Amino acid sequence: MMITALISLNKDNMSVIREQDVVPFRNRVKEHAVKIKMGLVNQTKLITAASELVRNMLRYGGGGEVLIEVVSRGRDNGIRLTFNDKGPGIADISLAMKDGFTTGKSLGLGLPGTKRLVNEFDIKSELGKGTKVTIVKWVNG
Repeated sequence: MMITALISLNKDNMSVIREQDVVPFRNRVKEHAVKIKMGLVNQTKLITAASELVRNMLRYGGGGEVLIEVVSRGRDNGIRLTFNDKGPGIADISLAMKDGFTTGKSLGLGLPGTKRLVNEFDIKSELGKGTKVTIVKWVNG
């Protein structure tokens, strides 16, 4: 699914290169969500999705950069997170998006589960170059 055209109101770039970076990253996402008055249930969904993606980025991509943006579409406000890594890439995205598929020792719910938690989800990957995942969670979504 393509991410809709949005207006970025606030940008925050963060490097996540080791496990110790995860908690500060989650806290930063929460701060932005609270600022735009996102409810607790949607905050929890956003932070859960963000945690899964950032851990994937660390585990499979060797870490990377996350762009945190407060975005607007008309009267709707939300948070857009863009995860970029320079890892090996994903050979078969459609397979990776199936429940139960894993290349590690997990339940294989990461990417498809993340997609279900957010309003918009987009993934692009190139073998040998890395992966980019963009998600959007709307305040009222």
